[in-house]
Amino acid sequence: MATHPVPGRVALVVHPTRPVDRAVGTLTQWAGATGVEMVQLAVDGEQRPGLAAGTLQDGDLVIAVGGDGTVLAALRAAAAKGAPVLGVACGSLGALTAVAAEHLAEKLELVWAGEWTARSLPALAIAAAGAPDDWAANDWVVTRHGAGQLVAEVSLDDELYVRIAGDGVVVATALGSSAYSMAAGGPVLAAGTSAFICTPLAMHGGSAPPLVVPADAVVTVEVHPGYGGFEVEIDGQVRAVEVRTFQLTLHPGRLTLVDFGPASGHGLAGLRKRGLVTDSPRVLARDARAER
Repeated sequence: MATHPVPGRVALVVHPTRPVDRAVGTLTQWAGATGVEMVQLAVDGEQRPGLAAGTLQDGDLVIAVGGDGTVLAALRAAAAKGAPVLGVACGSLGALTAVAAEHLAEKLELVWAGEWTARSLPALAIAAAGAPDDWAANDWVVTRHGAGQLVAEVSLDDELYVRIAGDGVVVATALGSSAYSMAAGGPVLAAGTSAFICTPLAMHGGSAPPLVVPADAVVTVEVHPGYGGFEVEIDGQVRAVEVRTFQLTLHPGRLTLVDFGPASGHGLAGLRKRGLVTDSPRVLARDARAER
C-alpha cells in the first residue's frame, strides 16, 4: 500500500436530507480531538446546517457523507484541485463508498497515517460547440422529453455507427456501465477496462447493439429531437442545453477515490454483493440441496 501526504484539511460534502448525524458527529469529534480544520462545501447551493462553510483548497481531503450519489457530487467538487475523495456510506456500501459510518474514525487514522490506496477513475469528457466543456464520472445520457421519439446519429471517429429513433442514448464509463446502461441492456465493463460504452435506449426498429468503444476513440452524438424536445443528463443531473452535437472522449485518471487494501479486483465482487449480478435459480437450488 502506497504512503500518501497528510491532508491539510477535511472538506465535507454532506447529503442534505439523509440521516447522517452519526457520521457527521464522528467527524466533528475527530476533528476537534486532532485539531484538523473541517469545512463544508456547497454543492448545487445546498449545505447542511450547523457546519462551517468553506471552499476547496489545495491539499484538502474531500469526505462525502451519504451514498454513491453524494460521492459523485463530491468527485465533481474535488476535481478542480485534484483532491482525493473518501466516500462514507450511511447505509449499505455502494460502488463508490469505501467505509461504513461506524468504522469512520479508525479509517480516518489510516488516512492521516498515509495508509490508503488511491483508486483512479476515468471520466467522460463532453464537448459541444457553443457550450461549456463538461465531464461525467458515470454516464452522459440524452433522452426524449415528453411524447414522441428522439432521433440520434451515433458515430465513432467520424465513422457512422447507427441512426436511431427511440428514447435516446447512454454513453458510460466502466464505472457507469453497471448503472443506467446495464439497465438498458448494455454490457458491464470490468473495472480497469480501457474502454467505454454507447448504449441505445428503447430503439424503435432497426438493429444497434450496445457498442464497446476503444479508450482513444471519439463518440459523436448528433441529436434530432421531436416536437417534445430532449434532455441531457450528466451523472443523473439534468443540464439545460441548446446545442445538438456532442463529442465524448475518455480521460483516464481524472478522479481519485480513497480506498483501503490492495488495488486489485475488477469490481465484480461488489456487483454480486449489491445484488446487481445474481446466480441462476437452478444453481442456487443445487447449492441449497448440497447444504442439506
